[in-house]
Amino acid sequence: MSLPHAILTALLEKPSSGLELTRRFDKSIGYFWSATHQQIYRELGKLEAAGQIRTLPAAAPTRGKKKEYEVLPVGRAELSAWVARPEDPRPLRDPLLLRLRAAAVVGAKGLDAEIGRHLALHERQLAEYREIEARDFPRPETLKDSDRLRHLVLRAGIELETFWTGWLTEARSSTPE
Repeated sequence: MSLPHAILTALLEKPSSGLELTRRFDKSIGYFWSATHQQIYRELGKLEAAGQIRTLPAAAPTRGKKKEYEVLPVGRAELSAWVARPEDPRPLRDPLLLRLRAAAVVGAKGLDAEIGRHLALHERQLAEYREIEARDFPRPETLKDSDRLRHLVLRAGIELETFWTGWLTEARSSTPE
C-alpha cells in the first residue's frame, strides 16, 4: 500500500497538518497518487499509532490549532525500506479501453463523444504539467539531485499525457460513427 508512503514522503519534505497535506496532495502528489481528506486523516492516525510519525509539540495551547506532524526515525526507515523493495508494475485497468473493445462487438455509437471528453481531459492535464515544468524547472540541467528526481516524476506525467493525447486522437479518427 502506497498511501502511507506518500504521506511519509510529504511529511519529510515539510512537516504539515492534515489539512495542509490534503492541499499538497491536491497540488502535487495527487497528480500521481490521489487520496481523500478522510483517507489522509485515517492514515495519519495509523502512522502515529505505529510510531512512524508524531504530532509536533505546540508552542502555545492547542485549542483550535491544527496538529502538525513530523516523521520519526522509524517512519524514515520504513520509507527507505519501501523505496528499495521490489514491486511489480500494476496492470492497466481503464474503462475506456474496455469500452473500445466492447464497441468492436456491439458498435461504437456514442463512443466518439466519450473519446473526445477524455482527449480534452488529457490535453488540460498535459498543459498543466507543462506549466508546472516551465515554472518550477526552467533550467533542468542545473537541478540538484533531489529536484532532478522530482522533475523526473513530472516528466513521467508529461510523457504519459502526451501518449494519451496522441493515442486518443488516433482512437477518435479510427472509431466508426
